[in-house]
This record gives sequence, structure tokens and C-alpha cells, in this order.
Amino acid sequence: MDEATLAARAVANSPSPTAPAAFNGVEWLIALNLWAQTAAFLVGAMVIYKLLSDWRRHRHRDAPGISPARVWRVTGLLFATGITLRCGAGALVLWGWDPEQAEKTGVFLFVQRLVDPIAIAFGVSGLIVFVLSLPGMLQQLRQEPLTLDIWEQWPMVRRMMAVAGLCFVAAVGVTVTR
Repeated sequence: MDEATLAARAVANSPSPTAPAAFNGVEWLIALNLWAQTAAFLVGAMVIYKLLSDWRRHRHRDAPGISPARVWRVTGLLFATGITLRCGAGALVLWGWDPEQAEKTGVFLFVQRLVDPIAIAFGVSGLIVFVLSLPGMLQQLRQEPLTLDIWEQWPMVRRMMAVAGLCFVAAVGVTVTR
């Protein structure tokens, strides 16, 4: 391991075979993080797909230029992309943690650190678009009473919850069997 990276050496010398040393060997915390990172990655990917497909399907109905619908979708896309990237990288590290294959795990850790600033940039960009659009969106929303049926998307939310439930079972199973 003379040519090993710093990350690979740290993984190889890790006191825990199941997760990074920062978890201090606490199995339930490993399972919780494995579940949360994986579920958030998959749910974020589902939201990205939904927003992009809706954008494509309804592009002829949106007003040209900067419309409230377009701003709403862009804001959601930025937040969902940031969450998906960050949690996807975190899940990759936790699922791929293996001190016996320290080089591979070291690459995963390095990729996570490369992805983190990009994910943060997407999240901060979502905040910026939200803040920039706030006065106009509030003015638009106050113009007339709007009926809002939040339960229309309940089937998608149920699918997200089912994915999260399956991720929980997988995370507990992997943590227990490592």
C-alpha cells in the first residue's frame, strides 16, 4: 500500500469494519445514516424526474419568460439536485465501505468530497432563486384566492414513502449482517 491515497490508508486503518470511524461503532447510527442517505437520494431523484417530465409536458402552457410555474420548478429542481447529489455521495460511501478494499472506499470518499461543493452550490442556488422570486411570487399568489389541492400528488408521496421504507429495511439488514 505504498502508493495508497491518504483516504485509502485511513480506511485500511479504520477501527470499524462496518462504517467510518466517525460513527464510533454505533450500529443504529450507521443504519440510520445509511437509510437516510439512500432514501433521500432516491426520493430526490424521483422529484427531479417528476419536475423535468412536468416541465416538458406543460412547457406550452407556461407563460414565456420568467413565469411563476417555471420559477417554482427551477427552485424545486435546484433543491432536489443538491439533495440528490449530496445524499447519493454519502450513500455511496456508506454502502461501499470496506476496509478490505481500502482503495475503492478511498475513491468513494474522494468522490464524496468532490461532489459536496457542487451539491451545496445547487442548494444555495435554490435559496437564491427562492429569495429573488419571493416578492413577485407572493404578489402573484395574493392576486386572487387560489384553490390548492395538495392531495393530488398523494400517490407520488406514497411511492416516496414506500421507497424510504424499503431503504430502511435494506439499511438495517446490511448493518446487521456486516
